[in-house]
Order: sequence, then C-alpha cells, then structure tokens
Amino acid sequence: MLKNSLLAAILLLFSFYVIKKEVLEVAAPSSVTLIESELSWNGDSLPHYPLSKPKISILKITIPAHSELPLHFHPVINAGVLLTGELFVIDEDGNELTLKAGDPIVEIVNKKHLGRNTGDIDAEIIVFYAGTQGMKITEKVQ
Repeated sequence: MLKNSLLAAILLLFSFYVIKKEVLEVAAPSSVTLIESELSWNGDSLPHYPLSKPKISILKITIPAHSELPLHFHPVINAGVLLTGELFVIDEDGNELTLKAGDPIVEIVNKKHLGRNTGDIDAEIIVFYAGTQGMKITEKVQ
C-alpha cells in the first residue's frame, strides 16, 4: 500500500512538473519588430530630435468610415500601428500609402498630408509622438 501511495505521489509530482513546464513554455514573452527606420513612409529622412526636454504622447485616433482627416502636418517624429480598418495616406508631393489593419507607419515630419478612410468600418490607429514640452504634435493647415 505504501509503495502504491509513494508511486502515486511521484507520478502526481511529475505531472505537475510537466504541466508547469508546458505552461511556462507557452506563456514565454516574445517580441516582433514591426518597423525600424531612419526614413518616413515616403522616403524622407527623419529630422534630429529637438534638444529640449522630451515629451512622449500616445494617441488612439479613430477615423470614421468614409471620412477624411483634414490636411495637416506633424512638427515632431511619430510612428504608429493601424489596429482596424484601412487608411489611405497622401502627402503634398503626391506620394501615396495604403495601410491595412496591423500595418506600421513611420509618419512624415513637417510635410502636409491627409488620411482618408474609404472603408466601411472605422479605422483606429495608435500613434506615438516624440515631441518636447510646449511643442504641438499636429498642426492643421488652413
């Protein structure tokens, strides 16, 4: 009886070890680089960072279906990932880009552009801005 109980305890401990090991292996963190660049999406070189105190902003922007962002520019370096929908972007020189859900973008800096959602669902994008205290991250063009 003691022998069977001891064997059962060992098997039970071994099964916990196997289950824990499998859980740890499955739950291991991972990292994937979505984009890494010194250039914006249209091929322009990114500017140097300003020398003043940095201010990071992270925005979730929703562009409703069949709508358009106004003509604007960003005086700061920014990048994002489109979460849902599709987004068509065009800059003042006529360069075009179409983003689909999951696509990353390194935005253009100090160049007029707009984004257009021609799809049937809202486009949502998370954008990270690397600015400085008192500096606007977006300027609308009148």
